[in-house]
Order: sequence, then C-alpha cells, then structure tokens
Amino acid sequence: MNRLYLIGIDIGTSACKVALFDRGGHVLAAANGEYPVYYPEEGWAEQNPEEWWSAVCEAVRQVIRKADIRPEEIAGVGIDGQSWSAIAIDKGGKVLANTPIWMDTRAQSICDRLNEEIGEEEIFRIAGNSLQPSYTTAKILWYKENLPEVYSKIDKILQSNSFIAFKLTGQVSQDLSQGYGLHCFDMRKGKWDEAMCKKLGIPMNFLPEIVSCDHVVGTVTKKAAEECGLAVGTPVVAGGLDAACGTLGAGVIHPGETQEQGGQAGGMSICLDEYKADSCLILGFHVVPDKWLLQGGTTGGGGVMRWFEREFADYERLMKEQTGVSSLNQLNEIAEKVKPGCDGLVFLPYMAGERSPIWNPYAKGVFYGLDFSKTKGHMVRACMEGVALSLRHNLEVAEAAGARANVLCAMGGSANSFLWTQIKADITGKKIVVPASDTATTLGAAILAGVGTGFYQDYEEAVEETVTVTRTHEPNPANKAIYDQVYDTYLELYRSLSGMMTKHK
Repeated sequence: MNRLYLIGIDIGTSACKVALFDRGGHVLAAANGEYPVYYPEEGWAEQNPEEWWSAVCEAVRQVIRKADIRPEEIAGVGIDGQSWSAIAIDKGGKVLANTPIWMDTRAQSICDRLNEEIGEEEIFRIAGNSLQPSYTTAKILWYKENLPEVYSKIDKILQSNSFIAFKLTGQVSQDLSQGYGLHCFDMRKGKWDEAMCKKLGIPMNFLPEIVSCDHVVGTVTKKAAEECGLAVGTPVVAGGLDAACGTLGAGVIHPGETQEQGGQAGGMSICLDEYKADSCLILGFHVVPDKWLLQGGTTGGGGVMRWFEREFADYERLMKEQTGVSSLNQLNEIAEKVKPGCDGLVFLPYMAGERSPIWNPYAKGVFYGLDFSKTKGHMVRACMEGVALSLRHNLEVAEAAGARANVLCAMGGSANSFLWTQIKADITGKKIVVPASDTATTLGAAILAGVGTGFYQDYEEAVEETVTVTRTHEPNPANKAIYDQVYDTYLELYRSLSGMMTKHK
C-alpha cells in the first residue's frame, strides 16, 4: 500500500482542525471539532483535554470519509497545539483535572512570589522568558497549593499536542518547541535545568524527555485506531507549538522571515538563528531544527472579531439567511466604508488581559472616542485596527531587541479578510504576503510528520513543494501617516489607564 498522504491535527482554543494533505500541500479534506472553554472564576480559563480527544477522533473520521481514502495510505500524523497547557496525568494516563489554558491568569500571586524569591533576572537568564501566570510553570505550582489531591497523583505534565500524541500512541513526550512554557527549560541549550527545577519547586520526574518536533514518538495503537479511524501502526511525530507550526506552514524557515498570526490569538513570530531574548516578548525554539522564534503573543487576535460577531451581529446573521453572505463578510463590508483611523475611535484589544509586550493579566478592552456619529462600522474597523496596533507594538519591541521583521507572512482566519490584512500592512508599514491562510498551521504539523517519516527529504524541500503565496499587500504611505498618530494615541491610552487595570480589591 502506497503511503500518499499526511494528516495535520491542530488543537486550537475554540476547536480542533484536522486536514489531509497530498505531497504538494493541497488539502484533500478538512474537518473541525468544537469544544468549550470554561470560565469558572474571574481570571480562569480552562479546558478538558478529553474533549479535545473526542473532537479529534470525530474530525479524523470525517476527513478520512470525505477524502475517500484508506487509512493505510496515510504516511504520518503531525500535531500542533495551543501553548502553555498543564495537563496533569497519573500513571495510568488518566487526566486528573481540567487544564488551565494560555488565557488563564489565576497564578499571578505565585509568579509574584517566585520572582521575588528567586529573582526575575535569574529566571529570565535560564528561561529567556519572564515568569508570567499564562505560562505552564505557575500552573503546576497552583495545583500543588490549591489541588493537593490532584498534585499528589501527578505522574507527568503534558502539553496540548503531546497529550494527543499520547492518546494516539500511548507514549509520553515533550517536544522542543513547547519547552518554553516552563521556566526550568534552558532556552540556550534546549534542556531541562535541574537547578532551576529545584528553585521553582517543580519535580524533574513530572517532565517528559525532550525530543525534536519531527521525532516519531510512536505509532497508532489498536485502541486509538478504533476510536479515531486511523490505521494501526501509523507513525506519529511529537509535533509542536501551534504558532511555530503555523510559522513553518507559512514558509518561514530562514532567519528574519516572520509569521503574522491571525487565529484566536494574535501576534508574530520572527525566525532567528541565534539566541535573542527580551523580557517583554516570548522566546521559544522553532519546530525547524537550530532555529528560535522571537514571538509576540496577544490575547486580541481573530477572537476579537468572533466576540464582536457573537454579541453584535444578530442583524447580519439574519441577513445571511436571505443573502447567503456570511455575517463576518458583512461586517467587513461596513468596516470598509469607514476611513482609516475610524474618525478618532481607538480600541484596546485586551479582551482576556494581555500578554506581550505589556504583560498585564488585568488589562481590559476599551473603546475610546465614541460619540453619536460613530456607527457599527466604526466599531468593527476599530477592532481590526486595535489588533493591528498591538501587532505593531510587538514588532517595535522586537526590533529594539535586535530582531527586525521585513516581510510578514500572514496566516490564520483573519488573513482571509483583505481589509484586515491591508490595515495590518498600513499600520505596521510592512509588506504582507498571504499563503494558504486557513491551512498554514495544520500544514506545518503535517510537514513535521513528512520530514520525520522521510516523506520529504528536508524542510527546504517540504516548503518548496507545499507553500504558495496567494496575494500580497503593500503598505499605503498615506494611511501609514494617519496610523502613526493613532498609534501614539493607542500607547497613551494604555499608559493613562494602566493604573486602573489592576487586581480588584
């Protein structure tokens, strides 16, 4: 039986995506599986990993059925996932509790204490990242202090992609690109630092062995095959961080190349061939060997528009039934009629606190400049501009750290909006190219499987065969001049309001 295809699995925040690719990177079939985010208390955001697995199983079955192929024709499976999970499993592989996800900030006080006891500079020296509640580190310690009955049973802590790999193969793993979620991970060496583990209070035995992202961790077991429809014995690679896989799937494999992320979260990833860390940004290993990614990760990406559509687009959803035009496309149309700068309406997109570069879990979304002249179109465009302004903020901090981005490779659902992509080009002053935006992340995961199984000779060959630019956006100098003034207002707004964006007394 010829092995002709690759599967990429993406564990996103709102849904998993599964796609089947041929050698040329063409999608033969794709399916999504939704699952909820739970918000039991303010600052908490968690998910049930077993719900990820159920969604993956259903989506994989749908993909195989839609493509009308035999499971035995699949050469390998790659998995990417959201960052900074803390999935606690016992010796039998049972999930002990819901995992706090990247938006969760419940462990702020633990971070404050550790930064004081160990020293922010010492932690940053090893990890290359500041200690923040969004990361995995403090979540593990939160279990210890608040769920001792869970903590006492922990055998291993897994990340989102390694959990799905575990469900598929029965093998525990930790890929290199997700190591940055733990501050006992030496960002220069790509290894666990035993001394920092002791200082932080994280047992070494909780941490799986680190492997390369294209390493075949195992093959699909009989039990997993029965649940998801894959063939027994199908190779599964470790996979990696969703942003890093999306970066690969956008064709970013050389130093200086940059991915612009437009999924639920926003941000960017600049490819580096040397260690360059900044405490306001996020540094991790790329899924491509011997490369790092200096990242800006924001809470306000495509999720801002999903929120706005959910809460304020009843009319557009009603019109969709009559016209067939999606509510999001209708919102794009009304936003396009508004001038750049939104006639003074500025939006701070801090909808779940904010990560880089301000790192304030208590930051809030703000519309500034509302008056009776403003329309729904103004608010939609302001949302788009606010996300783009946060992107520019991260890019400028990265440039100050010595990592300059020249061209941005856009990916994620937001890249489907011509207007939003052009706004990002105008605000940042950067040329933006758009590969196959909806499939970049799953394609990156599939490429890892392809390289790991020998389906592709190397990453150069894989990218050359699979990544195609579909359109290009050049920045408009006149709009850039307008947005330079808006950007100053954006920065001043947060500076002025930050004193109010603190923990409620």
